[in-house]
Amino acid sequence: MFVHASSRRCGRLDEFPFLSRTSPALPSIIQRELGPGGSGRDSKARLVLCGSAMSVMGGLLAGQAPLRGRAGLELVIHPFRYRDAAEFWGITDPRLAVLVHTILGGTPAYRYEFTRGDVPAGLADFDDWVIRTVLNPQTPLFREARYLLAEESDIRDPALYHSVLAAIASGNTTNGGIANYVGRRSDQITHPLKVLEDCALVAREPDLFRSGRFRYRIVEPLITFYEAIMRRRWPELEIHRAERVWGSVRQTFLAQVVGPHFKSLCRDFALGAGETLYGGFPAEVGSGVVGDPAKRTQIEIDVAVLAGQEPGLPRKILSLGEVKWGEVISHHHLERLARARTLLDKKGYDTRDTVLACYGGCGFTGELTTAADADSRIMLVGLDRLYQG
Repeated sequence: MFVHASSRRCGRLDEFPFLSRTSPALPSIIQRELGPGGSGRDSKARLVLCGSAMSVMGGLLAGQAPLRGRAGLELVIHPFRYRDAAEFWGITDPRLAVLVHTILGGTPAYRYEFTRGDVPAGLADFDDWVIRTVLNPQTPLFREARYLLAEESDIRDPALYHSVLAAIASGNTTNGGIANYVGRRSDQITHPLKVLEDCALVAREPDLFRSGRFRYRIVEPLITFYEAIMRRRWPELEIHRAERVWGSVRQTFLAQVVGPHFKSLCRDFALGAGETLYGGFPAEVGSGVVGDPAKRTQIEIDVAVLAGQEPGLPRKILSLGEVKWGEVISHHHLERLARARTLLDKKGYDTRDTVLACYGGCGFTGELTTAADADSRIMLVGLDRLYQG
């Protein structure tokens, strides 16, 4: 397809991975034509290669690939962040916005092309919307998660990769946990995990307080929803039993899918914060585990915010955060964060100004609210604040 762009002629090849799969020599042909002896040497034409298969598009410019060094621009189109997604969908209720984002993320195409423009009328309409649209086999969205995996050419054994994704969606986020779920040795899932990373379907995130430890997260929310909710009940869904299925899996969705996704939204909130919110610029945001030898337990930190590393100085922790979607946050949760702060101080971190942050989907106790009003190092972030900034 060719269009005019200013005085130059611009050509665009959509879904280039499919074209190159059919004609493997295509990248080399383009290289030859764009090279010194090619027909495009003196041309002002610009060729735009587009594609949704991340592993293929990323490989076009890597290593010894034919097109390496030929590109003037590499542009990755990211999904909307959670606030932009809510605005794009026209959702003003923050609780509803979280629920919709948990299923569809920030992909713009899902708003009209895949859901036929159907938006939940309100929080009370959410369940009906899931039944009539998300779990409806007549909508394009219904099979989209399966197609996202199928379009990646590096995935040769779909059953294995679906099992790995199902393990992560079920809360098994470490290498060992995934291997146990799949029924393979840890070394046997290293390659599938690497392929899923290259395809930008899975992200490997470091434990900020334990060197060499990582957790895996599914990048596309729709895939998590499919693996945790739809795949297990696929035969029933295909024969239009969505209402029955949703009634039996709704609690699983709230606990197993919404809860972890809400944590990722809170980390996104922290990452986008300015210098004033935590008393410094967030250079690194993630999660981590703090060991408590005296109590023989571990404290999981859902949102850890670190300042940039300064040479010769201890790493400064701007904030330690606890996230709860389905329960009211109380002083007990704050005490766990305070204990973690003490332990990290003993490990050599700078925790003098560390803010203890509680991110709640169901609010906070009066006692905790009073404590936050009296102490600037205690911060409470509810749904309204999460979406207002």
